[in-house]
Amino acid sequence: MDPVTIARWQFGITTVYHWFFVPITLALSFIVAIFQTLWVRSGNDKYLRLTKFYGKLFLINFAMGVVTGIVQEFQFGMNWSEYSRFVGDIFGAPLALEALLAFFMESVFLGLWIFGWDRLPQKIHAACIWMVAIGTNLSAIFILAANSFMQNPQGGVYNPVTDRAEMADFGAVLTNPVMLWALPHTLMASWLTASALVAAVSGWHLSKLNRKPSDEAESSKAEPDAASDEEAAKRTEKHDNSVAAHRFAATFAAIAMLVSGVGLTLTGDESGKVMTEVQPMKMAAAEALYETAGGDGTGAPFSILTIGTLDGSRPLFAIEVPNLLSFLATGTWDGKVQGINELKEAHAQGQLVDPDNTLQQAYAEHMKAWGVDTVTPIIPVTYWSFRLMIGLGMAAVGVAVLLLWFLRKGKLPPNHIIWTLLMIAMTLGPLFANSFGWIFTEMGRQPWLVSGVLPTMAGISPGVTATEMLISVIGYTLVYGALAVVEVGLMLKYIKLGLPEVEPVQQITDDDDVLSFAY
Repeated sequence: MDPVTIARWQFGITTVYHWFFVPITLALSFIVAIFQTLWVRSGNDKYLRLTKFYGKLFLINFAMGVVTGIVQEFQFGMNWSEYSRFVGDIFGAPLALEALLAFFMESVFLGLWIFGWDRLPQKIHAACIWMVAIGTNLSAIFILAANSFMQNPQGGVYNPVTDRAEMADFGAVLTNPVMLWALPHTLMASWLTASALVAAVSGWHLSKLNRKPSDEAESSKAEPDAASDEEAAKRTEKHDNSVAAHRFAATFAAIAMLVSGVGLTLTGDESGKVMTEVQPMKMAAAEALYETAGGDGTGAPFSILTIGTLDGSRPLFAIEVPNLLSFLATGTWDGKVQGINELKEAHAQGQLVDPDNTLQQAYAEHMKAWGVDTVTPIIPVTYWSFRLMIGLGMAAVGVAVLLLWFLRKGKLPPNHIIWTLLMIAMTLGPLFANSFGWIFTEMGRQPWLVSGVLPTMAGISPGVTATEMLISVIGYTLVYGALAVVEVGLMLKYIKLGLPEVEPVQQITDDDDVLSFAY
């Protein structure tokens, strides 16, 4: 088997699995911080119950994200050492900052938050989870800066003596136009994903709570020793408190999904325009646009469905919306959008090398030696991952609207299997949308590791055999499969347990003179 193909499969499997946890962590940290702040300010126990309930889900997700994320760092030295050697001076800088600043920050304050209950002043303890949220999202900045360099290499120069790319302008790396729009787009996607989890969990619990406590008592086999009036009153109070807490969480999360859905649309639109400018082949592949369109007063059509030849050379059948692609790509209804065939011809003639990019200039002469005879990604993968990303995300927003409809005027969602399936779908939809979004981002860049600079085939470790790579793929798959069972089992266990019962938390106040830690 081809070592390049196996190495790509391994990186794809581990990265997609890791990415399941990242968007939830990014936004759920802020959601938990908001719940705890509301409790500190109001003293209402429903916010404390929500904080501890979703805080536990956040911790499970965070732990799995750390475990799976560590593998990503090692892979650059295991299977992609040539890539690391060539671009490590630039790519490694933001990764180092992510570890030194963001990861240490979130880890330290997360420890204080976990063990600080009853030991830290309320406001300081709440500030710890806010610092965790800030640190978690700070890491996104550096990771996206590193990835954006791969999409649009700027801020580096080529050193012919060392045959490496070297940092020339770190500010340019951090202000990459791809990164400036990828960051808000990723954060909006994270809010959609984490909010969907909260809305689905609380929405499911509300459907289970759509039964009167008296009905539950009657359905239990307690006729010989019926519950006392006092027990019935406590049961009713507990039911009402749980309903109030989950209603707030579900409403808050559903509204957050609507807001993030709008944010995704706006940031995605701008990201598309930047992508058209710096990665025209990715835009053409995303739309299966084989022939250049627009620029002549007609505009380029947006493809709803296109079926092309297996070699990706021409379309066979297409359903299109006139002029829409021109607007999405250029901001005008008749803007020119280059097609796949024109871009392939331009590459063959060396016209895709940016004259202002020293990295691309230096490596243009190596491209033929590497055997890079095309710049066309796998069209079906790029085309459908782009549509699945959008479709699944928007479908989840539609379910959020339905949830708000069922919660209007104090009502509760129906206690029915169809509702449970909808809540499951609302949770999984944004998760898979995020994954398809990154598949589109990375597959649409092919055949390049660094666009126009380093082809994928030239970045793998030369001393690692296909057999060794295959063994590691199987090993990682088995380990990740076991982790998946643990993750799903823990999440389902604590979701089913529901909101925890809380006693008044005797936290010391900010006015106390002595701060005592007990272990």
